[in-house]
Amino acid sequence: MATSILAPPPEGSGLKPVRGEPGIPLIGNTFQVMRQPFKVARQRYEQFGPVTWGWLLGQRTVTVQGPEAAEAVLVNRDKAFANGPAWSYFIGPFFYRGIMLLDFEEHLHHRRIMQQAFNKPRLRAYMEAMAPGIERGLDAWEPGLGFTVYDHVKQLTLDLAADVFMGVELDRAEADRINGAFIDAVRAGTAYVRFPVPGLRWHKGMKARRVLEAFFAAHLPAKRRDGGDDLFAALCQAETDDGHRFTDEDVVNHMIFALMAAHDTTTITLTTMAYYLAKYPEWQERLRDESFALVDEHGRTGLEFDDLDELTGIDMVMKEALRLVAPVPALPRKVVKDTELLGFHIPAGTTVVVPPLTNHHMPEWWPEPERFDPERFAPERREDKAHKYAWAPFGGGAHKCIGLHFAGMQVKSVLHQVLQRYRWSVPARYQWPLDTTSLPSPKDGLPVRLDRLEKSR
Repeated sequence: MATSILAPPPEGSGLKPVRGEPGIPLIGNTFQVMRQPFKVARQRYEQFGPVTWGWLLGQRTVTVQGPEAAEAVLVNRDKAFANGPAWSYFIGPFFYRGIMLLDFEEHLHHRRIMQQAFNKPRLRAYMEAMAPGIERGLDAWEPGLGFTVYDHVKQLTLDLAADVFMGVELDRAEADRINGAFIDAVRAGTAYVRFPVPGLRWHKGMKARRVLEAFFAAHLPAKRRDGGDDLFAALCQAETDDGHRFTDEDVVNHMIFALMAAHDTTTITLTTMAYYLAKYPEWQERLRDESFALVDEHGRTGLEFDDLDELTGIDMVMKEALRLVAPVPALPRKVVKDTELLGFHIPAGTTVVVPPLTNHHMPEWWPEPERFDPERFAPERREDKAHKYAWAPFGGGAHKCIGLHFAGMQVKSVLHQVLQRYRWSVPARYQWPLDTTSLPSPKDGLPVRLDRLEKSR
């Protein structure tokens, strides 16, 4: 396939042009990138280096690989890279004006208000609120062969989101309806056909957005009036020191985005952890021993906020899972003015993508990157410290995930309880079929043999 340059750099600038294999205009290498991201990323890096371009989902897209490039884009010192127009192309119609789709001063304004919903007292309240739902959800799991981890964890995280984020009781039919709307909205972002053809992803996403808007708008007046310990109430009540608050429309937009970000990414992380703990049962037993030791120490099965730092094994496995399968596989930005990146000329109007999914597999930064090795994150090794942006599942800079501490808290709370109740396994030769055409997830739902532990332990 012929190579070409994205655009000639200004004469006398000393900058290099970005080279690539654009492929077919508009389509380019979209199918290969989405279906074989690790293979394509490696080939491009070896052929063109850390900065290369091609057509992706109908856009001229520059992909930047490695932590140096990731830092330059995400830290964004000269404000050349904008979130809003980049993410809006993919998910704008479905997650309109979510916190990730705002930029610069407006983004900081909204973030300052939203931060009140993620301070330590709020996190403690969320953790207390989710505890009964975790126990109730896990006790309902039916052991046996063919138990699909992804489907059950997704249902659990949605139910927890209803408790902790929405603070409203949903019957099973309503919960399933809202869950289905979120699934359709997320999948619409990577639709090949990007206009509303009935029955296709984009059309389903548009319908889903209307469902979600109506749902939150209906419950908003009561939240404004009655308050509560949930995120919905927190966003209604959040106020900066100088008196700024969210409008009703702001609250609805942020709730739709936050609920998607919380339950989808947590589902992916827990499912990835479950897969590798099934493949490496010695690690599963190590974490189980850690959890039971905490139970013996404190005399309770549930996890409390001050216990979080004691689960060092779960923490290492969680970080390794986030490395192996970054829940948000790519972070796009739109270039708003001509700029320079690692000595390359990037013209205004270009879409630039930082790909954590493949960056976390670069052998230049991660020894034996395909190997499951949680000890990478042990204090004496800390391979993630090779570069500040070598491990960046939560992004970085001004747009670093505002809910990252909530996410870690939820993952640890759920897995701590699972380990005390169940043991799970997969056949020795099983390899999960990871679908990377949207947010990464197992095509088969990750079927395992689930066994209930004896209560005597």
